[in-house]
Amino acid sequence: MSKAFTRETDNDDEELAPAAQLPAGVKNYITPGGYRKLQEELDYLWKTERPELVRTITWAASNGDRSENGDYIYGKKRLREIDRRVRFLRQRLELAEVVDPAQRGDCDQVFFGATVTVCDSSGCESTYSIVGVDEANASGGRISWISPLARALLKLREGEVATLRTPTGINELEVVAVEYCILD
Repeated sequence: MSKAFTRETDNDDEELAPAAQLPAGVKNYITPGGYRKLQEELDYLWKTERPELVRTITWAASNGDRSENGDYIYGKKRLREIDRRVRFLRQRLELAEVVDPAQRGDCDQVFFGATVTVCDSSGCESTYSIVGVDEANASGGRISWISPLARALLKLREGEVATLRTPTGINELEVVAVEYCILD
């Protein structure tokens, strides 16, 4: 079969689905810092990396035989990856609703953008920032607002207890502190 009728990568459309990780009918909330990072990535890919790559591909194509030209083959593949990521970022930014947690002021209730310190039944304290889907990083203490932990914490106040159902059982987490600050 001709290569013209085959796909080089699988599941390309999954990444392009707008707000694929969000429940239906839910807005794509994001902090100003998260929005800025997505915009910076889009600008870098579109204005810096892509033009350099196009120049490399043009040069490689001018060398003649493209079937065994590594610069050309790799360049075209990388160009497709960049274009796919650019489409994804543009869709995410278009659907994003920026919520600034610093504007919440002095509030002891947990909402989007809050940095929450919780204490489990063994006395171990953990701190989490509730952020948008695109900026979540569990190892960095940033959890998506649609995650089970964030959903259990939302709307609670300092001193209240959240019940979190996990595969290992039910955990109870007491909200120790809630603060709203600028997240980078």
